Amino acid sequence: MEAGTVAPRTMLVALAEAARLDQPVSTVVMAEALATRKDVLQAQAQHYGAMALDRATSPPDPALAQLLPTDFCLRHGVLPWIKVGDTLLLATARPERYDELLPLLPPDIGPVVMALATEADIHDDIAQRHGEALATAAENWVRPEDSCRDLNTSSPATTALAILVSLVCLSMLATAPALLFAIGLVLALGSLMVSQGMKLAALIVVPRRLAPPRHALPADPPVVSILVPLFHEQEIAGTLVKRLSRLTYPKSLLDVVLVLEAEDTVTRATIERTALPPWIRTVVVPPGRIRTKPRALNYAFHFTRGAIVGIYDAEDAPAPDQIDHVVSAFETAAPEVGCLQGILDFYNPRANWLSRCFAVDYASWFRILLPGFARMGFAVPLGGTTVFFRREALEEVRGWDAHNVTEDADLGIRLARYGWRTEMIRSVTREEANNRFWPWIKQRSRWLKGYVITWWVHSRRPRRLWHDLGPKRFFGMQALFLGTILQFAFAPVLWSFWLILAGLPHPLDPWIGRGGILALTAVFLTAEGMTLLVGMAALARSPHRSLFPWVPTLFAYFPLGTVAIYKSLWETLRNPFFWDKTQHGHSSPDAPGADIPPDTKL
Repeated sequence: MEAGTVAPRTMLVALAEAARLDQPVSTVVMAEALATRKDVLQAQAQHYGAMALDRATSPPDPALAQLLPTDFCLRHGVLPWIKVGDTLLLATARPERYDELLPLLPPDIGPVVMALATEADIHDDIAQRHGEALATAAENWVRPEDSCRDLNTSSPATTALAILVSLVCLSMLATAPALLFAIGLVLALGSLMVSQGMKLAALIVVPRRLAPPRHALPADPPVVSILVPLFHEQEIAGTLVKRLSRLTYPKSLLDVVLVLEAEDTVTRATIERTALPPWIRTVVVPPGRIRTKPRALNYAFHFTRGAIVGIYDAEDAPAPDQIDHVVSAFETAAPEVGCLQGILDFYNPRANWLSRCFAVDYASWFRILLPGFARMGFAVPLGGTTVFFRREALEEVRGWDAHNVTEDADLGIRLARYGWRTEMIRSVTREEANNRFWPWIKQRSRWLKGYVITWWVHSRRPRRLWHDLGPKRFFGMQALFLGTILQFAFAPVLWSFWLILAGLPHPLDPWIGRGGILALTAVFLTAEGMTLLVGMAALARSPHRSLFPWVPTLFAYFPLGTVAIYKSLWETLRNPFFWDKTQHGHSSPDAPGADIPPDTKL
């Protein structure tokens, strides 16, 4: 106010907001763009009688880089800056908590005097000096026994077993093709019946109507960090700030981090041209041996400060009150609830036939199956976005597996293995449906490849998995992951029963007779009917009731998954860690068919 930057009336409102949220007034002033970070730093220096440091004019002494552990500096927002004689100038971005920090310092650090610096300067210096080590740690944060990073290294015994199985299959194909076909039928039919049974159970336990969400914030609402990984997002980055700005959660409690790759000059240039509000910042991930979304999330996580950490994708349009709902849900949830998964929906559900079927598919998954699995007490494979965690839960399981291409599903299983529960929340995020044939195949192939890898990494030690999950969740995990893999892989065996409807002979006629073939065909048609029933029920719980006429066309949609599974199995053998990037930005919320309001309707 003395400098004329903030009017007294405006400062009175900021003080009231700071008291309401139990936040420093400096945080409110910056978040609401009432003053710049530089203005606030100068005012803090005058208030605390401390020196204000600037990295551009007085850079930190590199000789002090190892004086405090990197994770300590990131957690507390401090940095050993420079020594004046024997006295250390310890820069902090949180002067209001400096007295609480002093007992945590090493006893041999010597005399310490508080200085002030922006959090951006502290983070930039840490990234410059320790970025490479932090990036390497991000690749290997998950414990070795929980990670798939050794997938491309096989033991002689594993190689020999794979060769033996291949030789047996080839010999059967040459000498007993009907027997091989029969084995495939058993696997296909078994996985189909298990899958449809789980769908029916989920449909039964999910209520038709849910209570409306509560938005009452706790007396001391927490800081919520949102990680938004971006890669080659030139077309969509421009609308990102607009969508996030609609969030109604207090901006002084929002810590939105745009996660950029150092080598992605396109997205970085786009973000540099975009005016970011004070509550949105960027973290640049250094290059490494791999370049994946989970690696970037692990790296950026250590630069966040929220008690709750969430994930959005670049194309997401979350419900405006979503963060309020998340905070309220965590406040009333049991302590073992470590994760909340929101509902994903599409803003272009009527762009073409593929997007219509995709919308039905997503409605079935997020409105029937996942809520049903959670209610039945199964481990829930997470979606890659609109998912929120207690910070301590992420720290215990050590974040995301940087080598897994479906890091979300894998993380859901690991959370369950470490005793954390996942619950669904009744809040919707809209995103863009991938509605082009080959990009859809590539995206679904990556998801299925991740399912194969996730099943393998958790099932390779079945006794430990049984101990961690218990019998019910163990069988639920096997039914979901292994059942999905087998169902898509052996779907062509079931397709053969369409020959009967066409009046043609079936390969198994000599084995089980015409009556048995007709019975199996009836089972197959009943399963198709279950899929249509779940699709209809899911649409009835969504704003997409106009898509009812398109549900019967799913019989032509799901075979695309079989194409994707064969692509994924080939990639699992050749290049298991390859991340097939999904390109977005071909549809927008203003395009034809983008008529779903950003509400919280289930």
